[in-house]
Amino acid sequence: MDSTLSTTLAGFQQAVTTFCTNNNLATLPQHAHQVLTCFLVYEGLFLIVSPLLSERLLPNIYGRFPKRTKLNWDSRVVSFVQATFVSYKALQVIIGDGVRHGENATTEAARSSMTRDDRLWGYSPSTGDIQAYAAGYFLWDVLLCVRYLDIQGISALLHAVSALIITVMGFRPFANFYGINFILYELSTPFLNIHWALDKAGQTGSTLQLINGICLVLSFFGCRLLWGNYQTMNLSLDAWSAWKASNDAQCLGLESSSGPKGSALPLCKKDFPVNLLLVYLVGNTVLSALNVYWFSLMLKALRKRFSPASTGVSQSSKRGKKE
Repeated sequence: MDSTLSTTLAGFQQAVTTFCTNNNLATLPQHAHQVLTCFLVYEGLFLIVSPLLSERLLPNIYGRFPKRTKLNWDSRVVSFVQATFVSYKALQVIIGDGVRHGENATTEAARSSMTRDDRLWGYSPSTGDIQAYAAGYFLWDVLLCVRYLDIQGISALLHAVSALIITVMGFRPFANFYGINFILYELSTPFLNIHWALDKAGQTGSTLQLINGICLVLSFFGCRLLWGNYQTMNLSLDAWSAWKASNDAQCLGLESSSGPKGSALPLCKKDFPVNLLLVYLVGNTVLSALNVYWFSLMLKALRKRFSPASTGVSQSSKRGKKE
């Protein structure tokens, strides 16, 4: 049994290493097990844990849902858990800027003192871990959208694919510094899922939903629109600066002090990964456009729920039903 498991794990590691070597994903072999583990955990949460707990704890709510709503409920439970977990881990790194511990003491760079090249090409185990947690979820999300495209919709699939591509590209390594910052998009996700769940639980227009709606709008606007676009601008400026500097540099590789063994910073124009950067920025642009679109829909929905006119109509309809 043990020998079979060891052989399977060795074969998996070899396959991952070959794939990563062919696709210039130098740090992914160190984190592939985390990607796979997260994917399996989220699939188990979606297929088993959420349905069982929801049926037991909320039989009068979850039990009356049609299949389509149950699927959305279970996927949002996964989303809620993932967003809370990955945001917490990202904040640990960002707030704990410069903190050293254990064997990572020589590889963890203080974020506040990182150079442009550290921000673009640097790597540390903690950033790789968070990239892996996010990649595992987005891989699960892509497959979910493909399986239930008629329910999830094209925009959700486009978001999942863009997020997965950007996250996986971080294993080059590339822009791990900014990847952690972009993870904070997820700070608004728990409020979004709570808002949706309150609708399905018959709490539309309630005080609780109003408070949650305010938190949702503020967090979505602050994290996804302000913070996210600010980080995209900074990434673009760093990349533009590095590309200009590469024009006059000699065509030599420089071992990265913060990267994995064998990784090198591109120091001349012919080695600069322009295509990588373009794909990353295009993916970020798609995500930003979707965030603006979703924010507009969010405002319309909240206005409809809590405007005096709609509240009056809702109350009169309730009185009519009672009468």
